[in-house]
Amino acid sequence: MTAMNPGSHISIHGVHKVFQSGGQDVYALKAIDLEIAQGEFVCLLGPSGCGKSTLLNAVAGFSLPSSGDITVEGATISAPGPDRGMVFQEYALFPWMTVEQNIAFGLQIKGTAKGAIQAKVDSLLELLHLQDFRKRYPKDLSGGMRQRVAIARVLALDSPIMLMDEPFGALDALTRRNLQDELLRLWTELRKTILFVTHSIEEALYLADRTVVMTYRPGTIKRDLRVDLPRPRDVASPGFNALKKELSLLLMEEQNRHEQDEFRGAAVD
Repeated sequence: MTAMNPGSHISIHGVHKVFQSGGQDVYALKAIDLEIAQGEFVCLLGPSGCGKSTLLNAVAGFSLPSSGDITVEGATISAPGPDRGMVFQEYALFPWMTVEQNIAFGLQIKGTAKGAIQAKVDSLLELLHLQDFRKRYPKDLSGGMRQRVAIARVLALDSPIMLMDEPFGALDALTRRNLQDELLRLWTELRKTILFVTHSIEEALYLADRTVVMTYRPGTIKRDLRVDLPRPRDVASPGFNALKKELSLLLMEEQNRHEQDEFRGAAVD
């Protein structure tokens, strides 16, 4: 087992992820080293194809690394577990269940007592301002409300770690900002450790303690930037926009690499 740095909640050491394509090895991730502290909010940022979601899925235990080690509080991840809750871009709600039934489902599977389930569901409905929607079905909810339910369902299991794969990517700008603020409120109250994947520079800087920029394939860590801006953050402030410019330049370099790689592939074809 790889030694974990003191104070780390999630430790990622020497992680490679290799896929086979046309009889050749393709590196999705290469030599990833990352430490995430208890209660820290970290965003993974990068262009399409950089391995952000691949790394998140490895931390979730859905897809194990080809080599290297990922640990949570010193224990190596070998499968999904209740210590890690996952929120996807697609809401993954059961359409035949009401809001409260969706939230309660994981607790029922765990065998939680009926009274405790009801108390937990009631608490989460209030926490996420869903009280008036408890009997609604997913088809009757907006995208933003569905994502609130998806977050509540993860919170019901009380996982200390939340893994979020572009959870607000499909939402309009106003709903997205509202849910970003809601997530920050929940994080401040509950102090979960959050690993959050996004394509948006502004979203990463608005939310995160640290923004980890990944390179285009193979996915490596290009920059680990601590966002030392006070909360709530002003997206129009000089400090915010200076960091936004810095990250934009880093991402543009990777986007150019991506486009050059596609051009070379097209030329070979």
